[in-house]
Amino acid sequence: MKLSELHLGMKVSHPQYGDGVVRSINEYAAEVQFADGRKPVDPEASALVPAEATAALSGGSLPLAELIRQTVEAAVDRLGIEKPDVAVHELGKRWRGGKLSLQPGETTTQSKEVEIEQFFHKLVMMRNQLRVLEQKINASEALTSAEKFDWQQYITRCYGSMTTFNLLFKDKESWF
Repeated sequence: MKLSELHLGMKVSHPQYGDGVVRSINEYAAEVQFADGRKPVDPEASALVPAEATAALSGGSLPLAELIRQTVEAAVDRLGIEKPDVAVHELGKRWRGGKLSLQPGETTTQSKEVEIEQFFHKLVMMRNQLRVLEQKINASEALTSAEKFDWQQYITRCYGSMTTFNLLFKDKESWF
């Protein structure tokens, strides 16, 4: 491995010392923290290799901004995070472009307006997170059946509290 391929904090593996973490780099060697102490290592002479997967990007024909965009989109999809405009398709047509007005009871407090699309997106995200929580509780091996039942009751009550907002949905299948 070349010295130029190392970076601080990189996990490496040495044939004699085992796994370690690069703590400093100078022009000739690297200081690596191993289980039995910190040692200077010449990466080329010692057959040092990365201890974890690495990637080298060079000579690609894809602009960096596009690579980053694609990487972020893949991460968002993998994590199951919805994009703001994804939830809006469930919003009833009559509500699109509308505003939610919050009028305080105190005349000294200013009212607040929120675009319905933003409010609806947050509402749908909360519903989706409750569904994920429900799945995790049901799949948990650490919880007893009685504990799962108790937690399920809390989730059911949350759904029940949110039924007020069912009128915003286009289709009944999406309701709480």
